[in-house]
Amino acid sequence: MFAVLRTGGKQYKVASGDVLRVEKLAADAGDTVQFNDILVMGGTVGAPLVDGAAVQAEVIDQIKGEKVINFVRRRRKHSSKRTKGHRQQLTLVRVTELVESGADATGVKAAIGAGSVSASATSEPAPKKAAPKKAAAPKADTSKAAKAEGNDDLTKLSGVGKVLAQKLQDAGVTSFAQIAAWTDADVAEIDEKLDFKGRIEREGWVEQAKDLAGK
Repeated sequence: MFAVLRTGGKQYKVASGDVLRVEKLAADAGDTVQFNDILVMGGTVGAPLVDGAAVQAEVIDQIKGEKVINFVRRRRKHSSKRTKGHRQQLTLVRVTELVESGADATGVKAAIGAGSVSASATSEPAPKKAAPKKAAAPKADTSKAAKAEGNDDLTKLSGVGKVLAQKLQDAGVTSFAQIAAWTDADVAEIDEKLDFKGRIEREGWVEQAKDLAGK
């Protein structure tokens, strides 16, 4: 019997004993995790998921994928080029069991991505969740204050028109200084959140923003 599971935005066809690499999970080597997003279980096709089905797996190790080289060259007035390497963080797991029904009662912890906020869903006390939200309020006020002071013309960035500039402003990005301070993690988060499809690195917005912010 086989199953098709979904994790990290990808789908995997697996059977008991299979070893596969998935997007990094919040688990240690030796832990048993359970994938609950099952699209197909044997002859049953979900709509979109198969109710009560799951795939359990043992975490073998936390690894990194093959190195990917990203080369960017801008042919413009302020020409520049950049070479950057990246290795995706992955988790190596071995499928131990295909659960056709009763997944909720197995007691095995769910397979959650390392950067997922879903991990906090296991905490029971509600008051403790409310406190961080109150503490986060000043940050929202800060971004509003930045907008009130005046926005930079983000359309000066290569490939940024009025539509993309509006997307950035709606996300609280209003100045070249903010973009110039982005880390690789910030770039990945904004790229995924606003569906820029790698445009930030491809166009070299961070380097451009540093030049523009210094003027």
